[in-house]
Amino acid sequence: MATFIVLGKYTQQGIGKITEGPQRLEKARELAKSLGGTFKEFYLTMGQYDFVAISELPDDDAAARFALMTGRLGNVTTETLRAWPEGEFRKLVQSLG
Repeated sequence: MATFIVLGKYTQQGIGKITEGPQRLEKARELAKSLGGTFKEFYLTMGQYDFVAISELPDDDAAARFALMTGRLGNVTTETLRAWPEGEFRKLVQSLG
């Protein structure tokens, strides 16, 4: 399972309907599950991004589907980062020889 970090910003539509935010999070969890993954963490943040989410999905294609299906609703814009946990990082470095 691949790990993805999503940096998100609310659109004008999304912030206008922010009271629906908890329900939208549940739908995101359901979407991740339907794509074979899990929506692990969500953090409301201050600064350049309004939130950070962490998910695990089977592959890059599933992550792209998740981003596209979420984005087309019009409530958020996202930047998705593929992330390698420390254990995987160590294996990659060791494989360099």
